[in-house]
Amino acid sequence: MPELPEVETTKRAIAVFEGQVLKKIEVHNPNLRWAVDCKTIKTINETKILSITRRAKYILIQLKNYSLIIHLGMTGTMRILPIDSNATRKHDHVVFYFAEHKLIFNDARRFGSLHITKSPGNHFLLSALGPEPNQSDFNADFLYQKIKTSNTHTKSFLMNQKNVVGIGNIYACEILFAAGISPRRKIKYLTKKDCEAVVDQTHRIINLAIEKGGTTLQDFYAPDGNKGYFKIELNVYGREHQECRNCHNPIKRIVQNQRSTFFCNKCQN
Repeated sequence: MPELPEVETTKRAIAVFEGQVLKKIEVHNPNLRWAVDCKTIKTINETKILSITRRAKYILIQLKNYSLIIHLGMTGTMRILPIDSNATRKHDHVVFYFAEHKLIFNDARRFGSLHITKSPGNHFLLSALGPEPNQSDFNADFLYQKIKTSNTHTKSFLMNQKNVVGIGNIYACEILFAAGISPRRKIKYLTKKDCEAVVDQTHRIINLAIEKGGTTLQDFYAPDGNKGYFKIELNVYGREHQECRNCHNPIKRIVQNQRSTFFCNKCQN
């Protein structure tokens, strides 16, 4: 599933369309996670793109009167093709047409979505989000205050988008390993020093993953077709029974909230 680094990689790749005129949007299948507002989408013709940004795991395309919000979901990808290309793939649901290129949103499982709004900050997907994990407002003081009333486990806390955005299963496992904290610990028992370690490793790992173009496991490819290379940096995720790179104990796998959690029970406590 695309997490923040993969979405950031996608956003940077499609930023080439900033300042270009969006000729039209063609919706082949409106039945995504939420139904596409095709009636309003059809009014988007010959409109200049003012900016392309990211908030959490969402890509925002700012037009003059509207904002488009794109969520890649679990299997969503975007690819750029020349305007005269006839290459199509199964599950190509939305096509954005420009003068020389087209941008195609493909999503096999249809858990992604496309929304159009005049007020993105008030949109239900964005209005209650926490801070960005690689920005200064996600810091040890913020985290230490936030955890005091939480009774959840550390990994679940990090994956809650109301606490901090964009951290999914892969990066939560990697962050906690790097910080030396067990995913089974209740978050409220972390010390201020623990919080500093979590924040420092979150900043480092998220920025490194962005630099590497994200993590390609099954579905994610950047719009230019390249894979993400953070996979080679993974220390615990997907490495059950393999040796810990630090202590050589076998990596363990447990299930938390119906998601696989990978950790070293010697290095993380």
